[in-house]
Amino acid sequence: MRIARVIGSVVSTVKSEELTGAKLLVVAPLGETHAVEPYVAVDTVGAGRGEVVLVAMGGAARLVQRQSSQAPVDSTIVAIVDRLETEAWVNYVKD
Repeated sequence: MRIARVIGSVVSTVKSEELTGAKLLVVAPLGETHAVEPYVAVDTVGAGRGEVVLVAMGGAARLVQRQSSQAPVDSTIVAIVDRLETEAWVNYVKD
C-alpha cells in the first residue's frame, strides 16, 4: 500500500462498464524519495480533496472492488488516514 493525498477528481461519462458508478480521484504520493506522478485511484471509502489516504496497488486493488474483481483497476483507495506516526513523531493528524 501507499500513502497519498487526494488532489483532485476525474469525471468520465464514457468508461469501462465495470467502472460505472465508481468515484475516481487523483492522488499524489506522500513521502516518496523519487519523483512519482499523481495517479488516478478508485475511491471505495468516500475520501475527499485534501485527505490523506491509503491506496492498495496492483492485484490487491481489484480485490476490494464492489463491482467486479475483473474491473480494469490498479489503484484503489481503501482507507482515510486519521493519524500517521513514524519513529515517535506525529507526521499527520486529520483536522
